Amino acid sequence: MSTLTRTVKNLWKAGVKDAWRQMNYIGDTKAGTLIGTDRWGNKYYENNEELPLRTRWVDYKSHDFDAAQIEPGWHAWISYLVDKPPTQDSLLQYKRRAWEDADPRSIPSYTLSRGAYKPYNTVKSKITMWEPTTAERK
Repeated sequence: MSTLTRTVKNLWKAGVKDAWRQMNYIGDTKAGTLIGTDRWGNKYYENNEELPLRTRWVDYKSHDFDAAQIEPGWHAWISYLVDKPPTQDSLLQYKRRAWEDADPRSIPSYTLSRGAYKPYNTVKSKITMWEPTTAERK
């Protein structure tokens, strides 16, 4: 959360439309310089006047965003593993591998959903449940 003066300042910098969208989706207002976009249309920003470790952020293109939609080079930059973004570092830039599809789409994370992997057991249980036996009262 931010202070009222910071929110008003970011409202002035980002504009009413972007500030309203940011408040709805990330719960905070941020203004910074656009560093680049990836092949999915996500926009990456940086503002060194923010609090430490909050200077870089991503503005997802879709409303149902998932962290799996960030490319590895951009993930390294946004996690502060490297200083240069993929637009400036050729090693971090995306290069399509021979085994990848030509269609740029990400595989969604199915964690905590019906599509999540659920292992099943094929071995007979070694532990049996205790069932109490009762004697009739006299």
